[in-house]
Amino acid sequence: MPGRHVTDQQTRLFMMLRQTQPVPVAAAKAGLSQATGYRLQADPVLPSHKKIRRGRRRPDPLSDIFDTEVLPVLKSSPGLRPVAIFGELLRRYPDLSLGIRRTLERRIRVWRAEHGPEQEVIFRQTHVPGKMGLSDFTDTLKHGVSVAGQPLEHRLYHFRLAWSGFENAHVSSGGESCVALAEGLRDMPIGPLGAHLRNTGPTASRPHS
Repeated sequence: MPGRHVTDQQTRLFMMLRQTQPVPVAAAKAGLSQATGYRLQADPVLPSHKKIRRGRRRPDPLSDIFDTEVLPVLKSSPGLRPVAIFGELLRRYPDLSLGIRRTLERRIRVWRAEHGPEQEVIFRQTHVPGKMGLSDFTDTLKHGVSVAGQPLEHRLYHFRLAWSGFENAHVSSGGESCVALAEGLRDMPIGPLGAHLRNTGPTASRPHS
């Protein structure tokens, strides 16, 4: 099929079917395109027996100067642009061909990707209104909260909308559970448009500043 390499098994199957069936039918049964079938009929050599493609056919124009001239510059001045390095090479070696510029730029790009300084990785996030919220429970025991002189064992369920920054904290007397999560979501003081905030009972909220 287009975009896939032909295997020896497919070639053998095609050649066997070709003895009794036309090329389009034999190719289809072997999982090949019709064009590949006609090509195999004209050249029935197994893919594994074909000659391996030769490597570089032209000498490397940078073989004598990249390691000795370019690499020291790349290591000492990591931010130097390839065009500046190319200009310096032309000054030192006037006989260099102008056609090696793209080769030099490609070689520098590959070297920097493999051996250059680590680049900062940024995962950009685009928040959509009303799409994402973040929530978590906070254990408040270490804060020593008490009511009428008695320690109040509780947790705070904290919820925040990623886009608007709206935050809400709900007091939960139990542990971290689905019930406490549902209560915290249910009691959030968000109006129909999500723009008015209010304090109700054990719930405290504030807009994002």
